Amino acid sequence: MTMTPSLHDDHSIRHRLRLQTLTRLRWLAVAGQSFTVLVVAHGYGFELPELMCFALIACSAWLNIFLSVRFPAAHRLPPLEATAVLSIDVLQLSGLLFLTGGLANPFSVLLCVPVIISSASQPVRHTLSLGALSVTSVTVLAFYSLPLPWYPGSDFEFPVLLIGGAWIAIVSTTAFAAFYSFQVSAEANQLADALAATELVLQREHHISALDGLAAAAAHELGTPLATIQVVAREMEKALADDPRFTDDLMLLRSQSERCRDILRRLSTLSAEDEAHMVRLPLDSLIEEVIAPHREFGIAIHVVRGETGSREPVGRRNPGILFGLGNLIENAVDFADSEVTVTVSHGKDRVEISIDDDGPGFAPDVLTQIGVPFMNRRNRLDREKAGGLGLGLFIAKTLLERSGAQLKFSNRTPPATGAHVQISWPREKMDLFGTSETH
Repeated sequence: MTMTPSLHDDHSIRHRLRLQTLTRLRWLAVAGQSFTVLVVAHGYGFELPELMCFALIACSAWLNIFLSVRFPAAHRLPPLEATAVLSIDVLQLSGLLFLTGGLANPFSVLLCVPVIISSASQPVRHTLSLGALSVTSVTVLAFYSLPLPWYPGSDFEFPVLLIGGAWIAIVSTTAFAAFYSFQVSAEANQLADALAATELVLQREHHISALDGLAAAAAHELGTPLATIQVVAREMEKALADDPRFTDDLMLLRSQSERCRDILRRLSTLSAEDEAHMVRLPLDSLIEEVIAPHREFGIAIHVVRGETGSREPVGRRNPGILFGLGNLIENAVDFADSEVTVTVSHGKDRVEISIDDDGPGFAPDVLTQIGVPFMNRRNRLDREKAGGLGLGLFIAKTLLERSGAQLKFSNRTPPATGAHVQISWPREKMDLFGTSETH
């Protein structure tokens, strides 16, 4: 499975920051900055360049008004435009901090906020450029700024050592928080892609199941005109029976109408036949149906009956279980050297299926991450051999867990080699008839 370009394209919808989100945050910043300046200047009576501060705050408000007028509220900014807007926020906040004490101002830590926002939604290179601008601003503020507003008649001298500590704290906070935000966002995007693929698989299975009903409906609708054609054909045969010119054509018309009737009869009974013997699926039949497509690849697949202390479970046909087990079998066949063993057991409370292969097994460094989307069971060379990115295994795990299963992935106990996958369901999840011995 290959990644679609939209997953990594800078112009993908996930890299377009919603303008309304930024404007709301900026209005909140404008209100907070204005309130802080007023409290410091008039509440505490500290001396500060109030007019210059409000001029910078007005620039931020003007930018909000311009963007709101220029673009609709639902507009999403491309990465370059979003980075430019966030850069203006960094410069505006840096200007306010320059006027109010630089890194001695306790609000200097807010310089990391635009970088964190960018790391959660923008491509890495744009976030790095914004981070470089933020670090540059912090470095300049460490050396150059107006004094921290303080009580009239006294100056507050911030120790150089604390200035250095504030610089380190802001830079490290920016880097750590941005990296953490990026990781969380990337994992969320991967999960969203994988879940979308899972939904597509389920939709495909449901569409296939719906074809039987469509066939029956088509047969019903075509039955009436076909009956009319047959009546007309019989009348024509009676009227033209003595004319040898039409004998062959009439016989052909009648035989083909009979053939159409037989075809429609089979179509009309297809859904009913499926309902009779396909909705209820015994466990052994389920296993054989899952294994059958994988027997022609040169790998021996053995089915072993484990504990069978109760009647064989008979459950409803579940496309999710069929697809999930089939994917695990396919994965085992891909990596097996010569054979795959499927062990089936069922008791009064549990139904278990184990899948073992004699291949190299799961790599130790990825064993704990099995089922994470886009994480394969082996290294890059084996990934190329398997031709996948681990999404199939994630889909299988997700579908089986939705059916109530618990999955355990491990390697076989030495001296045996290979992978071991155990799938376990509560009995009631796999059996329409409970644990009674009679149907």
